[in-house]
Amino acid sequence: MITLVLGGSRSGKSAVAEQLVRRHPDPVTYVATMVLGDDPDLAARVALHRQRRPPAWATMEAGPELPVSLRALGGTALIDSLGPWLSAQPGMAVDAADLCSALMERRGDSVVVSDEVGMGVHPSTSMGRQFRDALGSLNQAVASVADRSYLVVAGRAVPLVAVTDL
Repeated sequence: MITLVLGGSRSGKSAVAEQLVRRHPDPVTYVATMVLGDDPDLAARVALHRQRRPPAWATMEAGPELPVSLRALGGTALIDSLGPWLSAQPGMAVDAADLCSALMERRGDSVVVSDEVGMGVHPSTSMGRQFRDALGSLNQAVASVADRSYLVVAGRAVPLVAVTDL
């Protein structure tokens, strides 16, 4: 089962994803995609995420080889989140088809968290627009293989329906 959880900044998407994962079988691996630098605000946010996780969950830090890592990982995986993974890649270029294949091929359920970038302010820089466009395309690719998708707004999850299901 692949579940995609989308939401804006501070929408509660990670907390919703964590609640969903608690319904999946153990073992659970939290796949972290954030590369921490020397930003104290970011470090504090990551610390809050860590505090919410049950001690039994393993943590794996994902680098550029996220699809390879997912294929090798058994059990339930919580991938949080696609935006930092994308932005850490040279030119924000990732192989969406390979990521989708890895999600479909892996042994275990996957809950994927990503930022919904199409509802915010139009980016004022070309790099901001490149990120928005690349993540929007990546989100669409993952949604196309997901069994369930949710949009999180103010901590509430709204189920999303594929056009083919209407």
